[in-house]
Order: sequence, then structure tokens, then C-alpha cells
Amino acid sequence: MININYRDSRPIYEQIKDGLKTLMLAGAIAKDEKLPSVRDMAIRMSINPNTIQRAYRELEAEGFIYSVSGKGSFASGRSDLDEKKRAELDGKLKEVIERLLQMGVAAEDILTFVKGCLDSHGRESK
Repeated sequence: MININYRDSRPIYEQIKDGLKTLMLAGAIAKDEKLPSVRDMAIRMSINPNTIQRAYRELEAEGFIYSVSGKGSFASGRSDLDEKKRAELDGKLKEVIERLLQMGVAAEDILTFVKGCLDSHGRESK
């Protein structure tokens, strides 16, 4: 389900959070599907329950999951997730472009690279 890489510089809760996001966006976890309880997930992954709880809490704050008192945590709707993921990726792309510009990379070179990426994926670049 979710792979934890102990050599990854990211904290374990972030890896869990990203893994769950990926599963939801891919449709492996359907809308309104119940997620494993914190305790069950912690036992399955051999991880402290507090780590799982933090991942769930952040996913809820970001709108990827919702909780029902006494019932557990559930995946949010797919279209809503797509919009959230798009906004997240747009922010990351903007950050990378800003870093490249700060490093002195010409805007034309960045555009050429992006167009090349689009062309290699069969997307029309304008």
C-alpha cells in the first residue's frame, strides 16, 4: 500500500500523507471509502500511532479526508482532490521556476525546457 523509505529526508508522516494522497488521486481509494483506523494502520506499518495521527490530521486540514465522529476517517471526493493536487503542483512549479531564475537561468531556457517536456508527452506546446 504505502512504502516508507527510511533514507528519505522527509519525515515518515509526510511519506504516509503523500502515499495516501497518491492512492486517492489514482482512484485506489474511492470517494467516501473508509480509511484504516490509526491503530490498524500503525500496527500494519509498525509505526507509532502518533505518526499516523499526524498524517491523518494534516490530510484532513488539506481537505483530502474527512472524519465522522465515532465512525473514522474517509476519503474526500475525487474532483475536489484533483483541484487541490493541481494547486499544490502549481505552487511547486512556481517555486522551481523562481529558483531557476534566481540561479540566473534565462526565461527562454526555462520555456524551451517546459515545451520540450510537453512535446515528449505528446502535448501541444503553444
